[in-house]
Amino acid sequence: MEKFNTFSGLVAPIDRANVDTDAIIPKQFLKSIKRSGFGQNLFDEWRYLDHGEPGMDATQRQPNPDFVLNEPRYQGAEILLARANFGCGSSREHAPWALQDYGFRVIIAPSFADIFFNNCFKIGVLPIILSAEILDQLFEEIKLTEGYHLTINLQSKSVTTPDGEIFNFEVDTFRRHCLLNGLDEIGLTLQKAEKIKQFEQQRREQQPWLFT
Repeated sequence: MEKFNTFSGLVAPIDRANVDTDAIIPKQFLKSIKRSGFGQNLFDEWRYLDHGEPGMDATQRQPNPDFVLNEPRYQGAEILLARANFGCGSSREHAPWALQDYGFRVIIAPSFADIFFNNCFKIGVLPIILSAEILDQLFEEIKLTEGYHLTINLQSKSVTTPDGEIFNFEVDTFRRHCLLNGLDEIGLTLQKAEKIKQFEQQRREQQPWLFT
């Protein structure tokens, strides 16, 4: 998992509350258990005018010109600004996978659905909770400023606007440690690799019949 420390990225706004995981990645695309390949179908029913199915060539589909991520000014965005209760609905891991595969590294909202929130941390996507009042301000600034960037500093737990205004956020100490060091669940386990090896060797010596 990629380490997360200080990051500056272009911001794209999704000005809708209660965006559920079926909107983030529709159910017909959940057949794969790989983490890659979902980005082209992120917000599929909103991004395209035609109905999407697995295997379709996205370059041959009809993009919805009224959807925010199809606007030229938001191409290459890596920070998503959202409204309350983002990621609600079914507990599909594919939702954060799709956001990450599209290119988002940070999602900022007033609140998140719990399971979605937890799943983001597991793959290195940082969900940040800021107040609804601050989100109102950021949405307004994005409208007025093309190429709007935010800087995220996980060490200081801060979000800095282009004008230098700083907003602080909270993040669980253990999750912060994992992101700073690029540790997913596999990485955490591998930190104990030598102890695991010693345990298995001891078990083999004490219970050899288990290995015959």
